[in-house]
Amino acid sequence: MADNSCAAGNLREGMLFGMGNPLLDMMVHVDEAFLAKYKLQPNNAILAEDIHIPMYEELRKNYTVDFAAGGACQNVMRAVQWIVEVPKVATFMGGIGNDENGKTLTESATQAGVNAQYQISATYPTGTCAALVTGSHRSLCAYLAAAEKFTISHLEEHFEYVKKAAFYYITGFFLTVSPDSALKVAKYASEQNRPFVFNLSAPFIVQFFNEQLSSVLPYADIIFGNESEAKALSDFNKWGTDDMTEIAKKMVELPKSNSQRSRIVIITQGHDPVIVAEKGKDVQTFPVVPIAVEDIVDTNGAGDSFVGGFLAQYIQDKPLPTCVRCGLWAAHHVIQQSGVKYPTNVHFGEV
Repeated sequence: MADNSCAAGNLREGMLFGMGNPLLDMMVHVDEAFLAKYKLQPNNAILAEDIHIPMYEELRKNYTVDFAAGGACQNVMRAVQWIVEVPKVATFMGGIGNDENGKTLTESATQAGVNAQYQISATYPTGTCAALVTGSHRSLCAYLAAAEKFTISHLEEHFEYVKKAAFYYITGFFLTVSPDSALKVAKYASEQNRPFVFNLSAPFIVQFFNEQLSSVLPYADIIFGNESEAKALSDFNKWGTDDMTEIAKKMVELPKSNSQRSRIVIITQGHDPVIVAEKGKDVQTFPVVPIAVEDIVDTNGAGDSFVGGFLAQYIQDKPLPTCVRCGLWAAHHVIQQSGVKYPTNVHFGEV
């Protein structure tokens, strides 16, 4: 029998709550010399430093830029809405500016079906993220601006959205902005025995924000990460292994607050199989949907789309393999687009 993920089923408004850094993506094709000029690496994600600030103006002046609503968590929420096709299933919080870029973000999120509950700054501009594409690789450099000014007071003033939700998703990127907000949501989810899903997001989160990470990870029922993030975690904890299966097993065994839920760890490895570890069960692997190299347009957003596809099924209580395969299906489609865009003529279905 086909799994029709588009049916409303048990879906309802506000059942998924996400919190992160909303950014206006600047998609640009550049060469390796441009990356070298700004000391950037392909297939990496960093926060902008002083050396990078002039880059945004150079991109606007000298390159063809494709603007799109972005930010890792917001991309996940958009992917969920794309798949479930029921408006406002996902609620998203983050900080934006009172400017044209902020209006663009709001319109984009609303059109995607996301219920965006932004904190709007009158002082700081809306954040941007340069997504620099070289071939099929991408380097992300985020200038957070207003996103960095999100405060826990906004969360507390609108906590009814947290209470209304049944599932929660927060990215590691958000720990650089408001770790107290992330921790408040994580603790609430644990107290209510509701699934809290967390994404490691980037190696630098593990390396330079480990105190914040260590405070939130015990509440994570599901942890997402790619191979570079998993390796960073292994190195930081001195586990002495680069083997992704072994790292996944060790991540499952990290301290956990809510003993009523067994932890699930999901590690993506680009074109290599996805690794899924769950406490007390054998590690599973899931092959990536094959795709010809010439059909890969842009890998930016593949990871977020994978998580969005997974969550679109997970919040409907679908079996774990269905959740993973929907994630792979979503990533397969988004890497054939320029930018994090979701095609409207495809629908996930699994026998």
